[in-house]
Amino acid sequence: MVMKHYPAEFKADAVALYRSRPGATIAQVADDLGVNRETLRSWVRADDQRRGASGGPAVPPVAGSVEDENAALRRRVRELEEERDILRKAARYFAGETRW
Repeated sequence: MVMKHYPAEFKADAVALYRSRPGATIAQVADDLGVNRETLRSWVRADDQRRGASGGPAVPPVAGSVEDENAALRRRVRELEEERDILRKAARYFAGETRW
């Protein structure tokens, strides 16, 4: 079995992507990024230990007013833009890894 070495930035981005998608599983995110599920799971656990967190993703508060809803939507747009950027970086990383 070939051991792949991923850059620390890629690992951090993968964990951030997993955390930014509340409904996603580790398996889904790992498959999207093309990494082993257990590898991503170990990165998430290591990040949890580093943070000292309990591990669950944060649930956004329920919007009560238009301002609250706008703020929540802006946060969601930032999350989606971050996910897009992470996937672009992953695509560039894996495209550079192939040898034709």
